Amino acid sequence: MSEVALRAMRWWDIEPVLALEAELFAQDAWSAGMFWSELAGATLDPPLRDYVVAQAPGEPGLAGYAGLGVAGDTAEVMTIGVTGAHQGTGLGARLLTRLLRGAEELGCAAAMLEVRVDNEPAKRLYHRFGFRQVGVRRGYYQPGNRDALVMRKELAETATHGSPEDG
Repeated sequence: MSEVALRAMRWWDIEPVLALEAELFAQDAWSAGMFWSELAGATLDPPLRDYVVAQAPGEPGLAGYAGLGVAGDTAEVMTIGVTGAHQGTGLGARLLTRLLRGAEELGCAAAMLEVRVDNEPAKRLYHRFGFRQVGVRRGYYQPGNRDALVMRKELAETATHGSPEDG
């Protein structure tokens, strides 16, 4: 999916991202205020947030988006979303690769994330990238009282194991 371009998310991307949020996450969707707050963190020096969008030429809207938060030397993958037309094309892996590179550039030694226990495609992607389960958050996703797996990856692994996109 090389024709899909990744670029930094800007305020004018909030509305298209909200449309994707509604499509992909329905009742778990973030609000506009949450995205405004996240983007504000990207303007700090040093930045505490890193958000990116994916755009396919000639297609309306966005193909995907992803975001990262930083606390000390640990990054947290806050969100990754890929529209249905681009799922299974490697775009999720490209977005995750971009986030992990950004985390390393921001001086992070590890990355963490939460994933719904029933989100098998996402769990496969994260395992492929070297994330390992370190805990469970009971009832994390509402409504529905769904558990989340807490996963962690040491970022030094990226440099020593090559690109997970190949596997």
